Amino acid sequence: MNAAKEHAPSLPPSMNDISMNAWEQIEGSPFPLGATWIAKESSFNFSLYSRHATAVHLLLYRRDDLVHPAREVELNYLCNKSGPVWHCRVHREPSEDWSYYAYRVDGPAPQGGYDFHDFDFEKILLDPFAKGVFFPETFSRDAARRPGSNAGQAPLGILPHQICEFDWQGERLTRHGSDLVIYEMHVRGFTRNPNSGVPEAHRGTFLGVVDKIPYLVELGVTAVQLMPVFQFDPDDGDYWGYMPLNFFSPHHAYATDPSACNQREEFCTMVKALHAEGIEVLLDVVYNHTCEGDHRGPIYSFKGIDSSTAYMMTGNPESPYANHSGTGNTLHTANRAVRRMIVDSLRFWDTHMHVDGFRFDLASVFTRNSDGSINLDDPPIVSEIGTDADLSDDRLIAEPWDADGQFQLGQKFPGQRWMQWNAHYRDTMQGFVRGDRGMVPDLMTRLYGSCDLFPDDLAHALQPLLSVNYMTSHDGSTLYDLTAYNEKRNWANGNNNTDGATEYSWDCGWEGDEGVPPEILQLRKQQVRNFFCLLMLSNGTPMFRMGDEFLQTQRGNNNPYNQDNETSWLDWDRRDEHADIFDFVRELIAFRKSHPSISRSRFWRGDVRWYGTRHVVDMSPESRQLAYGLHGESQQDTDLYVMINAGTGTVEFGIQEWAVDKWRVAIDTSRTSLAELAETPSSQCVASPTMNVPAWSICVLVER
Repeated sequence: MNAAKEHAPSLPPSMNDISMNAWEQIEGSPFPLGATWIAKESSFNFSLYSRHATAVHLLLYRRDDLVHPAREVELNYLCNKSGPVWHCRVHREPSEDWSYYAYRVDGPAPQGGYDFHDFDFEKILLDPFAKGVFFPETFSRDAARRPGSNAGQAPLGILPHQICEFDWQGERLTRHGSDLVIYEMHVRGFTRNPNSGVPEAHRGTFLGVVDKIPYLVELGVTAVQLMPVFQFDPDDGDYWGYMPLNFFSPHHAYATDPSACNQREEFCTMVKALHAEGIEVLLDVVYNHTCEGDHRGPIYSFKGIDSSTAYMMTGNPESPYANHSGTGNTLHTANRAVRRMIVDSLRFWDTHMHVDGFRFDLASVFTRNSDGSINLDDPPIVSEIGTDADLSDDRLIAEPWDADGQFQLGQKFPGQRWMQWNAHYRDTMQGFVRGDRGMVPDLMTRLYGSCDLFPDDLAHALQPLLSVNYMTSHDGSTLYDLTAYNEKRNWANGNNNTDGATEYSWDCGWEGDEGVPPEILQLRKQQVRNFFCLLMLSNGTPMFRMGDEFLQTQRGNNNPYNQDNETSWLDWDRRDEHADIFDFVRELIAFRKSHPSISRSRFWRGDVRWYGTRHVVDMSPESRQLAYGLHGESQQDTDLYVMINAGTGTVEFGIQEWAVDKWRVAIDTSRTSLAELAETPSSQCVASPTMNVPAWSICVLVER
């Protein structure tokens, strides 16, 4: 039976006098946005931003009836609206067991120009500031796409009956410097496979990550970068999580219990446990679009509350939503209300969830004005994030491009202290390791820290640590697949999307894994060792994707965004099958940490000397060899001499900084283990001023 509609305000019976905050107790407060439990009043405060709404109804639900609200409150603009914010205060009696809430919002019909609206007064709408989201068993994306009511099929906000406090006592915080090594991880994919070794109830959850922390410690990574953990649309088929529904709540399916406080409790448990082992927690955040798509997409929240505020518009009624994200819509980050929501979201995850930083998906969207033009001088959202006091200690990492052609890598991106995914580094290293000729000059620049992109001249004064160096990421092939497939196999497992990142792959002479000869597999492993060796020798901030350390494969699929199955789940059997690669990567990470001169706050400058197989670097179009000497920056570090051969045959290198008894061999990628190499007598002291470096290999000497 439908609840009787009533008008706000609802005066708490205990109020019998007028005080300074009496009007807020009657009418509600416009801030904070969202739903807030006020224990001393036994009341909820509700606040919703909608500049263009003409009617707002608050709906309160019990657990036993998700179709008919137990109470519906009609907000009166004369007393429940302050500027563009609608608000009310609702007293809760002990007998009233509401659990969820939502809104119905009405407003103008779609109008021309940039005032396109998507109001549908029958739609059940999720509060953008909800701190927890509940999905009924009958939840339906299709129902949200059709005109009319989706009652009983819509996501609902979870009422905050109590403050979800977490005991952070004893938390250990670590801020890494030259030893920062980022591990890109998908929470579900990390432990969802039954062979992950975690309890069944924990597989694919935040607690599953906790169970695997000893593995991360053994590997030696010092930061995890979690692919999106904000609540996303579970009915969209996007396994990666890049279709956000709400920016303030953890994804319900990553918790063992989807109740709001438990979602937060388990996320915080994971963060605290990682911090206890000195591992930073970074979040991959998506503030450039939502899961609501274009005018044909579902109306869950933003579109039905105030579409022209939330999203950029084109002015074209046939295609009203600007699509600079490639997903159908683009958040209107030039709008101050949207900017406030984003900054409030970041503060929430920083202050309440204790994360250490954020990687911003398609961050170039932040530089777009309301009409889609580009503002590189001072885009407001970049300034607000970068200057917010609560975020001053957080790492800010940009993916400095969008899906509509903007590429603002390096000095072009307006965030001065923002780190950036360096796609030029990725492309150079993939091409060079594959054996492409003529790449030596660019290889030198990438190893040095990409000074062409992050110049340290007087005008810019940028640093190499801003360059996030990576060979692969979630968006593309695994590192092993780069060495095993020339052709994309994105049709597998029902994925008909042949799109994917452009990559410099080489199958080492045998396409795929079926029947691969042992010598081909060994060459692939050597190439993987080369990739990791160059990554750990480069100035800047290294990052690699989960599973690359033991040859994880997606069987040639380089765009498995919709593959919630064995294609994307880590296959932990490969950890044992390819233990030699795991050990090599672990040893390389330890090597980098033991040589802080590799990763500096500034460029190597005069501490590096570049050579070829002889004294002069060969920069000809045919060259595939490079050597260099890196001198220790301080007494705490030693000199290194690196020889790189991407050619098909053994090459003799002259050691240009030769001295008797000066060098020992620390790394040889033609060998399977640094530990075994150290036990080899011939590696203890280099006895000759020349050295033969095998094909497809890298040799690193360390001062004795």
